[in-house]
Amino acid sequence: MITLTLAEIAEATGGTVHDAPDPEQVRVTGQSASDSRQVGPGGMFVAVTGARVDGHDFAEQAVAGGAVCVLASRPVGVPAVVVPDVTAALGRLAQYALTRTGAQVVALTGSAGKTTTKDLLAQVLARHGRTVATPGSFNTQIGLPLTVLSADEDTRFLVLEMGARHVGDIAYLAGLTPPRIGIVLNVGSAHVGEFGSREAIAEAKSELVQALPPASEGGVAILNADDDLVAAMADRTKAAVTYYGTSEQASIRATDVELTVGRAAFRLHTPDGNASVTLQLLGAHQVHNALAVAATAHTLGMSTSAIAEALSSAAPISAARLEILERADGVTIINDAFNANPESTRAALETLVSLAQGRRTVAVLGEMKELGPTATEAHQTIGQFVSSLGIHILVTVGTSSEITALGETARTANPALATAAAEHAASLLGALTPLLTPGDVVLIKASRSVGLEHLAGVLLDEE
Repeated sequence: MITLTLAEIAEATGGTVHDAPDPEQVRVTGQSASDSRQVGPGGMFVAVTGARVDGHDFAEQAVAGGAVCVLASRPVGVPAVVVPDVTAALGRLAQYALTRTGAQVVALTGSAGKTTTKDLLAQVLARHGRTVATPGSFNTQIGLPLTVLSADEDTRFLVLEMGARHVGDIAYLAGLTPPRIGIVLNVGSAHVGEFGSREAIAEAKSELVQALPPASEGGVAILNADDDLVAAMADRTKAAVTYYGTSEQASIRATDVELTVGRAAFRLHTPDGNASVTLQLLGAHQVHNALAVAATAHTLGMSTSAIAEALSSAAPISAARLEILERADGVTIINDAFNANPESTRAALETLVSLAQGRRTVAVLGEMKELGPTATEAHQTIGQFVSSLGIHILVTVGTSSEITALGETARTANPALATAAAEHAASLLGALTPLLTPGDVVLIKASRSVGLEHLAGVLLDEE
C-alpha cells in the first residue's frame, strides 16, 4: 500500500489527530482493516460502530496487535484520527489514496457471479500488469475503500466489486473510485424483496455505467448481450459499449460450448481472432463470467491468445462458491453456501448433476432469502427443477413456508425422490451424515443467513 502519515490521513479526511505527539512520524505502511484481528503490522484499524459491536472497544487490542493508528469517531487512548463519520472519512481517504496510485479502475456489478468474475478478472489482468482486487466480497462502503488502500504506486489495475442493497449504493461507490471500465454481469432476482422488481434492480445496477466517463475520455461499458435488462443499459451511458455473450450481437462471443464433468470449454471470439478456452471453474454459467473478463482484458490490450491462456489457467479463489472438497471415502462436497438466489441455485444444481457423472447426487438446500412476494413461487420452481434433474436425495434446511414448499413440490413431481429435513443448520449434520455413502456428490446451497457456509468443512471431517 501507499505509505500515509497520520498527518496526511487527518488532512485527507478532515479529521483531528489524538494521542500522537508527532503525526508526521506515525506512518501507515501495512494492511488496514475494520476487524482488529486482521490489521497487518503497520496498518490502520478502522473503528466502525455496528448494530452489535462497536469497533472502538477493540482499538487498544488492534494497536497491541500491530496497528499504528485508528480511524475513529472519538478518542480511543491510542494514536488516532478522529472524524465525525468513520465510513465517510474512509471513503475520502480512499479517494485521496487513489490519486497517488495512477491505477486504472475496473468496476463490476451484477445480481450473481460478482466475486467469481472479479477473482477471474484479477488473475487474467495480473498477466498484463500489477493488479489489486477486492478480497472476497468486500464490496461495500467499508470493504471497497479498504481495497483501494491496499494498492500502491506500482498498481496498474484496480479491480473493484460493487454491491448494492439500495438505490444509490453503486453511485456512491463509483463516486469514491471513478471507474474507466464498468462491467454489468446480469440482472436476476437476488434482493428483489428489497428493490421490488428486476427492473428496479436494473436501475440500481445501471448506476455503474452512468458513472463512466464518455467514450472520448476512454470510458467503456462491458455489457451482457444475452440479458435484456443489461443490454438495455447501453442507453444509460456515454461510454463506449462492448457486448459479450453467445449471440451474434456480441463482439466478444463464445461458440461450441461444451460441459464436461461440471466444467465448460468453448471457442472464444474477439475482433482480433479466436482461441480455445477450457475453464477450471465449475458450472456452465461461468462461460458468461469468462466472457465478461475476456471483453475487459481485450479492451485493456491483451491478445486473444493471451486471454484464452489466462482464462484456462485461472483457478477458483474465494471459498464457498462452487468449491470442491473431496473426502477420503470418495464423497465429493460442492460448497456453494455463500449465498443463493433462483438463478445461482439452478446453476449449482446443474453443476451437481454434471459433476456427478452418474454417481448418486444429494442436494442440501436452504432458503433463498430476500425474494419478497415471489419467494414461495421461486422455491416451488426450484423444487420442480430438482425433480426434473433426477437428483437422488433432497435434504431441506429450515421450517419456513418457502422451504417447505420447495420440498413438497419436489416430492410431488418425483415420488421416487428420497427426502429428509433438518429444522436448522445445527441439526443438519445429524440428518445428513447417515444418508451418505462413499462416492456420493453433495451440493450445499442456501442464502448466507441460513448458516450453512461452514458446514462443508465440518462434513469433510465426518468421513
